[in-house]
Amino acid sequence: MPITGSNDHTDDLRLAHVLADDADSLTQARFKSLDLHVMSKPDLTPVTDADRAVEEGIRRTLSRVRSRDAVVGEEQGTTGHSQRRWIVDPIDGTKNYVRGVPVWATLIALAVDDEVVLGVVSAPQLQRRWWASVGNGAWTGRSLLKATKCEVSDVRRLEDASLSYSSLSGWDERGRLDDFVSLSRRCWRTRAYGDFWSYMLLAEGAVDIAAEPELELYDMAALDVIVREAGGRFTSLDGTDGPWGGNALASNGHLHEAALSFLGALDDDDTDPDVPRRGPGSVSNLRERQAPPVLD
Repeated sequence: MPITGSNDHTDDLRLAHVLADDADSLTQARFKSLDLHVMSKPDLTPVTDADRAVEEGIRRTLSRVRSRDAVVGEEQGTTGHSQRRWIVDPIDGTKNYVRGVPVWATLIALAVDDEVVLGVVSAPQLQRRWWASVGNGAWTGRSLLKATKCEVSDVRRLEDASLSYSSLSGWDERGRLDDFVSLSRRCWRTRAYGDFWSYMLLAEGAVDIAAEPELELYDMAALDVIVREAGGRFTSLDGTDGPWGGNALASNGHLHEAALSFLGALDDDDTDPDVPRRGPGSVSNLRERQAPPVLD
């Protein structure tokens, strides 16, 4: 892959790979460890000593080599006030990590002002890494010099599309399960690849649409730039570009408006999750017809 290009973030991208290498060493050493310490955060999601150690290590390196930059991390919040912000999820897929499922990754991104300019997703148990910087494309491989370019699919009809998500419970909790099931019924195939994996498969052209009803910035920043540089589109569910809206819809671009027609902004009357939505493919109507929802 080219290591110079249309922006001046080459050194930052190299640094992100160094940070990912260090993170991989730590997460690999602790994966399936008998003394892995697992705690519950206030929101009842799990965090491990590996999550905290990875973020601390990344912050320590950045404080030495990018001391003026801000850092946004899942475990320690935001430090600094620079327009350059490193955005870190030390282990995306902590529940998988805890249970010994190999689908987890470290996510590292750099945002300048309100644009994510580079991202790295490193999944060492899968022996995979993906990265992108603005204007230089999206890539996957073992190193900067040994890489294959990522490109989204050319699928143009929902009936031919593969849709990926993480869980149905999130959609249900937000009163959007009917919308999601309606979209899934229009798609050729639906699979719960989950977390970062949905979006990397999309960047490679193996998945055509990925969506989640609630995510944090650190969950999305690295995914956003990789999807965009692979030729896709990444927005919130209201269609606003970027990872800033608290939820995500990513696609190959061709299918984005069609997916938004199912998952996009709610009408005022539809914002109460206790009021069932009654679209033609809704779960409510399907249940009345005694037809169980089938997602794949």
